[in-house]
Amino acid sequence: MKKLIITGCNGQLGRAMNKVLEGNSEYELVNTDVAELDITDIDAVLAFVEKVQPYAIVNCAAYTAVDACEVNQELAYKINAIGPRNLAIAAEKFNAKLIHVSTDYVFGGDGTRPYTEFDTVGPKSMYGFTKLAGENFVKSFSRHYFIVRTAWLYGDGKNFLKTMLKLSETHDEITVVDDQIGSPTSAMELARAISWLIPTENYGVYHGTCENYCSWADFTEAIFKKTGKSTKVVHVSTAEYKAAHPESADRPAYSVLDNYMFRLVGGYTFADWESALDEYLRENGLA
Repeated sequence: MKKLIITGCNGQLGRAMNKVLEGNSEYELVNTDVAELDITDIDAVLAFVEKVQPYAIVNCAAYTAVDACEVNQELAYKINAIGPRNLAIAAEKFNAKLIHVSTDYVFGGDGTRPYTEFDTVGPKSMYGFTKLAGENFVKSFSRHYFIVRTAWLYGDGKNFLKTMLKLSETHDEITVVDDQIGSPTSAMELARAISWLIPTENYGVYHGTCENYCSWADFTEAIFKKTGKSTKVVHVSTAEYKAAHPESADRPAYSVLDNYMFRLVGGYTFADWESALDEYLRENGLA
């Protein structure tokens, strides 16, 4: 049985990977989080990977607190850049595939059409800079890698969707930006796509998001409509939001990713974001 190391196993994607691969007779999952493996420690990573001898490593670990990355820059670089570097070195040394999850924040967010994997990157936030550094380390130190960029992820854990539902319990109206555009992506949809990639040799950079796109305000309205909430969504611009929250880091105005490589190498397609949202709400008893 092939062993898969899952880092960040307690996060949204780590949990989704476990659900998708549950009962799969081909793989044995070796789940790790920071308590079991500190990916920023090269010696610990090398020793762990040597012991497990995995077929593949799926790196779901990341420092994703966008605002906190601006303040804790060293920690952000350790987790988002040095961690992937260490995993890439170990994967190469012990002949394992590496699946590294990245983000739409590697782009500037000022595009007017969906970004493909062949578009020029240009992050504007520390989160984006550290995640791009991680991508570059993976490319430098590993030959058998998949980098999968995703966006607006939600699943089993802390996320935007759950925050909105929690706020709806105590608010008659909620203010949400309507000029940041992206593709809400179910962690389960992303986990299924990664599971499809693992046994292949279609190495390279991929975009992995649900199809179609909306604004954060549109997404919130869809959540409330599908869960029967009466809370009103007040649309505001990013400039208005920033005026009220000057400490917040810059977010991409346009985060839509085109899953071009998935279609190009295997004709793989994601569900559209509304269908994936319906599945998530139904599975979690929220519909």
